[in-house]
Amino acid sequence: MTKQIDLAKSYMESFFGQASLETMEALLSDELVFDGPFFKSSSAKEYLNSLRQNSPINVHYDLEEVYENENSVCFIYLFSKSGVETRMAQTFEIADGKICKIKLVFDTNAFT
Repeated sequence: MTKQIDLAKSYMESFFGQASLETMEALLSDELVFDGPFFKSSSAKEYLNSLRQNSPINVHYDLEEVYENENSVCFIYLFSKSGVETRMAQTFEIADGKICKIKLVFDTNAFT
């Protein structure tokens, strides 16, 4: 496993409650750009504040596929929480040993 994959897995552990958000903070570039269907942000502080205000609770994932190139990792996984199950794709761009961009793609209809 590469350092990039390890970094992305550490992020997932934090997001899905196996580690604290403080752990996630150390993984993120201050200038983190997050782009998802329900939320977008342009700094790690803004992103982490959104997670603190609306913490993911009782969420799980089953990693299905992992792809990587010289500066990014893509995870495809099955996301689940009470009443919701959907496949998600999430890319992590990495620079200087930190996650600088996260792009999350999924069908929002699963949440309605």
